[in-house]
Amino acid sequence: MKQIEVSNIIDPVPTSDGAGVKLKRSIGTPLIDYLDPFLMLDEFGSENKDDYIGGFPPHPHRGIETVTYMLNGEFEHEDSTGAKGKMSSGDVQWMKTGGGIIHSEMPAMSEGKLHGFQLWVNMPAKLKMSKPEYIYINAKQMQIHKDTEKKIKIIAGKFNGIEGPVKGHNVEPVYFDVELEKDKIFKFDLALTHNSFVYLIEGEIKIGDKNHDKVNGSTLIILAKGEKLKVKAVTKSKFLLISGKPIGEPIARGGPFVMNTKEEILKAVEDYQNGNFVQK
Repeated sequence: MKQIEVSNIIDPVPTSDGAGVKLKRSIGTPLIDYLDPFLMLDEFGSENKDDYIGGFPPHPHRGIETVTYMLNGEFEHEDSTGAKGKMSSGDVQWMKTGGGIIHSEMPAMSEGKLHGFQLWVNMPAKLKMSKPEYIYINAKQMQIHKDTEKKIKIIAGKFNGIEGPVKGHNVEPVYFDVELEKDKIFKFDLALTHNSFVYLIEGEIKIGDKNHDKVNGSTLIILAKGEKLKVKAVTKSKFLLISGKPIGEPIARGGPFVMNTKEEILKAVEDYQNGNFVQK
């Protein structure tokens, strides 16, 4: 089986979204526009309330799934399906926007540390106009593998026979939060067909057997195709491992809408402006 090595190392681009929330964007930039099926990856985090207090007021989406993972802090979610609730540290929301949803994510805190990630996953043409679905995963529902060397929170996929709460998904995702002690090694088999990456949150790691540039702090590491992943913690480290099966369809982007053609983007804008957007 083929050893997985590093394909590319990308420093996130500072940006802002919503009502001025400061972000680090690593997928969905000129450096890497799309890693099929992943359209965007943002890390948000600050101890300064001015960086996040504006939140993400109501806005639309069509044709994508948004996956929000909270490491620290609290957000209030509300959307056009009637779903609402508070996300706290360790929680995940997996929102399938389908044919149309309007939602808001607003901080439920006026001070303190906010830290988390949002990943956009593309939807295949056959599902882009499907009924929206909001999936909330409480931190207590999360499956965890823990030993003296590592702690793995399993959001999607399976590790050592332990399966995460997100199941039966068309892109067969893997989404792990891995904490690895200094000098210890994390090994995992990935599908040769999938696109995969590691996002280093803290610490310093070495991937594979070949030499690569030093990697520490908030960094996106694109993995070459292979099956055997080996990650060594040079220092105590925390990272995300994310993998998914490519959809292999053309994409057209229009802000919060991702479809297959420009005409479908124009139709999404028209539906939104005419009040015919929300799918129930």
